[in-house]
Amino acid sequence: MNWTLEVVVVPVTDVDRAKDFYADQLGFNVDHDTTVSAEMRIAQLTPPGSGCSIVAGKGLVDMPPGSLKGLQLVVSDIQAAHAELVDRGVDVTGIQVFGPDGPRPYRDGDELNNVGFCYFNDPDGNGWAVQQISARS
Repeated sequence: MNWTLEVVVVPVTDVDRAKDFYADQLGFNVDHDTTVSAEMRIAQLTPPGSGCSIVAGKGLVDMPPGSLKGLQLVVSDIQAAHAELVDRGVDVTGIQVFGPDGPRPYRDGDELNNVGFCYFNDPDGNGWAVQQISARS
């Protein structure tokens, strides 16, 4: 039996603001935006190429907005992804490389496969990492 992770709920303060950020700034696809009642709304968005979506909603979870940390997107080219985030106006860190002594800033020529990362937060402070995996063993 396959067990697939397909949705992660991201706690937000304002569904419209979150939807604008994830769709317009990050380029996620809006799968649906459904208002169930005055107390419940579900906006589901999917990163391009992903089998897992996020839900930014109202009345769904008992987590404070901004409390979700460690969400991770994987790309084949961290430099291109970083440039795209910057072009889209996302406040993203510089590229970091993880090695035996911990993280350090990227330097020209560094190997990035599996060890290249950058980070950003959504408007509520939910924390995201972007990791390069260009080849898997």
